[in-house]
Amino acid sequence: MEFVRRRDTVEARLEGELDHCSAQHIRRELDALIEDGSVRHLILDMGRMPFMDSSGIGVILGRYRTLAGRGGTVSVRNMNAQVERIFMLSGMNQIIGVK
Repeated sequence: MEFVRRRDTVEARLEGELDHCSAQHIRRELDALIEDGSVRHLILDMGRMPFMDSSGIGVILGRYRTLAGRGGTVSVRNMNAQVERIFMLSGMNQIIGVK
């Protein structure tokens, strides 16, 4: 995972699948990026992520809860059609911004 921090925003570029096998690792990496209380916004770039299952939804929701508690946001961008379908069917688009 690559990331860029600009002031109170972290953009993380996810690579590979976000599924049951990788969720724990990605969760730890994202938590390390947002553990600094000055981070209020997280942008997940999914351009290099071909697949996500319900474990990925859980990872995103957990980071949303953390940042929402600080008055922050989580947003996603560059989803492929399959990931976007899972995202929309789960209703995530109602609480997570899609760019």
